[in-house]
Amino acid sequence: MDTGPGNSSQTSPNTNTNSPDAASVAKIKSLLEAKDDTQRFVGLALLKSVLDNTPELRQDEQVVQDLWASVSPRFLDRLMKTGSQPSGKDVKEMLDLAVSVIHTFAALLPEALRAEDKFTGRIPGLISSVLYSSGETTELLLKLLHTLVSTPEGAKSFVEVGDVSSLAEIAPTHATVLEIFSFAWLNGMASIVEKHVLISQVADTMQSLVASFTGTDGVTLLEFLGNFLRQVDPAILPHQPQWLETVVGFIQNLVTSRPNLAARSAYTNAAASVLQAYTAQASKLLFTENTKDDKPFAYLLINLLLIDIRSSIPTLLQQLNQPDYAALSRRLASAFDVISIFIGHLVRCLEDDSMETFTMSPDSLLKLRKGISETMSVTVEYLRDRWDATFAGAMGLHPDARASNTETWTGSRQTLAWDSLAHSADEDPLILSAVRALALWLREEDNETLRKEATGLTDMLLELYQSSSSDKLDFRSATLVGLEALITMQEGRELFLRNDGWKILSKDLTSLLDPSGKNASDADASRGIEIVRILLSVAEAESSGTPEEWMDLITAAAAWDASAQAPSSTVAEFHVSVLQLCCALLVSASRGMRNRYRQSIGAVNGIVGQLSKSITGNVFLKEDMNDIKSTMDNVLEEL
Repeated sequence: MDTGPGNSSQTSPNTNTNSPDAASVAKIKSLLEAKDDTQRFVGLALLKSVLDNTPELRQDEQVVQDLWASVSPRFLDRLMKTGSQPSGKDVKEMLDLAVSVIHTFAALLPEALRAEDKFTGRIPGLISSVLYSSGETTELLLKLLHTLVSTPEGAKSFVEVGDVSSLAEIAPTHATVLEIFSFAWLNGMASIVEKHVLISQVADTMQSLVASFTGTDGVTLLEFLGNFLRQVDPAILPHQPQWLETVVGFIQNLVTSRPNLAARSAYTNAAASVLQAYTAQASKLLFTENTKDDKPFAYLLINLLLIDIRSSIPTLLQQLNQPDYAALSRRLASAFDVISIFIGHLVRCLEDDSMETFTMSPDSLLKLRKGISETMSVTVEYLRDRWDATFAGAMGLHPDARASNTETWTGSRQTLAWDSLAHSADEDPLILSAVRALALWLREEDNETLRKEATGLTDMLLELYQSSSSDKLDFRSATLVGLEALITMQEGRELFLRNDGWKILSKDLTSLLDPSGKNASDADASRGIEIVRILLSVAEAESSGTPEEWMDLITAAAAWDASAQAPSSTVAEFHVSVLQLCCALLVSASRGMRNRYRQSIGAVNGIVGQLSKSITGNVFLKEDMNDIKSTMDNVLEEL
């Protein structure tokens, strides 16, 4: 084979026929920088052709940046504006060219440049042009908007446009629009955007969206709401949304129309998100009806969700590492969330004697009651299996007895444990939703059989409590509700104490008693009240008197500075409940034990005096404080 210079010079032109030389690039730049719009248009057309057909040029970042610097943003705006006119010669080509060029550069240039005004400043024009585009140009335009609003600067520009109803109008046929809204609004929350502008755009656009989806099944809209409402800051949502009733109508239509898997997932996730965002309003729309139908919608919805859970959970453990587990677990988590809110709604109706607004028949309620209990029984079994798979390896195995890590060539492993590669049990939102629903039903439903089954989860609940924090999934509230129900049984109290329940909860309780005198937050105070309720029940059921280690609470309370002024009603209730627990421990303590804690008892009595002066408005708390003062007087007399 001849490899001489002569042959090389003959083949070289053929290998570079598609590569523009520096002169061609310079000519394009010259046309782009010309004052005449016709020359600029020709330059853009040549630029588009060169970029589309020359991979080598697309990979040369410096040349691409130089070419972009030569493009006039005002000329692009004029092209889009002219191309958005309903009639005129070649106007469509102008819009097509402008969108295509901006899209190409957005794909080639780094994110830092996409965040500059030369890109983000085109967002208003792109939004105005969307209704005048068609086919491939519409797709490119939406992809371009999606790319631009993914940056905080782009989201800010999008929100400042205000009216984006043109996008909402095409949302039913272009699902990307909903992703654009989600990215823009979520990024807008994090960027420097005037909140009232964002709030206004969200409210107006949501109304436009539900109007646009009228006449459709609304599946894509419900999918969008199921995702967006869970992530959005509640502060930017309208308080009385006009679109809520229409959205509930979409959910009702899907539930009653024998939906496929995608539709079931959409209405389940949307129902949960809507109920969490607008609990009172959505509960009224979803769970109450002015009808004499023996099977109202609420019955149908809850029954379908219960069936979905019962049919899916038995095989869920096998699917932990399957690609579709994320979607499946999210749907089931949403189902549990809806059931939790339904239980709360039902309890409120029973407590305030408003059953006339809850039109479900007694027979339907009994059927649902049975269905919920059966579902929770299956849930108990799944939670036990999942927890053992993740941590224990055997039911009820104490943490100290579990296998230590074994070092293998693939890394460190617990020999008895196996679980999801993505999320362990205490990081899986499905587990939180399941525990929350189970705990609520255990407390509200007087079902001794189910409670006995659930006592087998005591160790799991306590470990979840210990591992929780505000930085990750917080199981504390849900586990306290569940433990409150379980300790009503002797077996539950025994398992609670055997698994260090008193130590775990009392440690958290003492952390809320700030020695510096700083009041706890209302959220912490509410948790403290729940803790005291559980510990008080356990203490009052202890027939052999107060154990020595429980008296650590008296020592901790004695060091508590209760001099902080004007606590909120929740914090005041927490303070009183702590003193009630102290009284219960002291009354059950032996005389010798009281003598050993004489100094701490005196300090606690001083705190009683301080709090008696600060609690003035609440009649019930004042009565409780009088009882506490009387009890402490009796304890002191016997010292």
